[in-house]
Amino acid sequence: MRNIQFPLFKTKIAGVNQKFDLTDAGQRKQYFELKAGDEIKRLRDYLKDNTFIAYLLGKKNSGKGTYAKMLQEIVAPDRIMHLSIGDMIRSLDEIVRDDLKRKEWEKELSKVYRGFISLPEIIEALRSRSTQFLLPSELILAVVKMQIAKMKKMAIFIDGFPRTLDQVSYSLFFRDLVGYRDDPDVFVLIDVPESVIDERIKYRVVCPACQSSRNTKLLPTKKAGWDEEKSSFYLMCDNSTCAGEHRMVSKEGDELGIGPIKDRLQTDEDLVKQAFNLHGIPKVLLRNSVPIDKANEYVDDYEITPEYVYEKDANGIVKIKEKPWQINDDEGAPSYSLMPPPIIVSLIKQLVKVLNI
Repeated sequence: MRNIQFPLFKTKIAGVNQKFDLTDAGQRKQYFELKAGDEIKRLRDYLKDNTFIAYLLGKKNSGKGTYAKMLQEIVAPDRIMHLSIGDMIRSLDEIVRDDLKRKEWEKELSKVYRGFISLPEIIEALRSRSTQFLLPSELILAVVKMQIAKMKKMAIFIDGFPRTLDQVSYSLFFRDLVGYRDDPDVFVLIDVPESVIDERIKYRVVCPACQSSRNTKLLPTKKAGWDEEKSSFYLMCDNSTCAGEHRMVSKEGDELGIGPIKDRLQTDEDLVKQAFNLHGIPKVLLRNSVPIDKANEYVDDYEITPEYVYEKDANGIVKIKEKPWQINDDEGAPSYSLMPPPIIVSLIKQLVKVLNI
């Protein structure tokens, strides 16, 4: 990210040549034990009696949810909670359209909501799905407080707040609002090159039946085919719960990549920069890429995100092969994008440090 130096983080261990398939849950567990076993133990011990709040900040599609859920999986599923503000807000749609649920929700919300826009106005905007209406920060704070009150005290990774520049100050006092007055809080800032986000969108495909999402370039299914008419390769859905065979398709507009969300990405970048310059709150800096000329020193080959390419043999059988995915970072330097696990290793080690464990 321009103007912020996200340092390279070394996960490579000298003299260790063991390789792991990071898409396999069992091997992933062994990988984390090797790369950060001591820190994971210390973090688990800390979470037995303590909690913290972490604000995940990064550009749209930068992997915030993926990182939070993987950390939860590896460290302590019962002591860490991933709270997606976007998912939470989307769940309100069902509530406001059901009269019984809406009345109960409005009754509970009125106990904690303090704002300049009335609840009836907010509910009407939600019911009409108005795109011109930006939900006030006070409402988001109140809804999150209600959500957390239903759960036992856990470490929280908040994904999607703050989401505008004026909300940064709210987050500084957020732990007081939710009753975590003695807990440390931390900003987790994520740097992902826009070229990575662009190709994650451009090559995304979904199953028309089960809506499973894959990526023809970065996350294929096990079966691919060739379309003679379109002169292009395609993927077949391999979700075990999906009935029948379905060809995965692109969503309309995905071929434009980051074009339609350029303004959003700039806002996200400005938000990260503002959070970076705040005093009094520790920061964890996560970097998704490594320059190609430094990769051999800092990471193992299997930690680099693979790119998948397709070949059709003389019999018409499509074979899928992989190679390291090369991209340019935001400064134009030839780089590799990293798989999520090495970034989680960096997150774990930095958390242990900023929490003084």
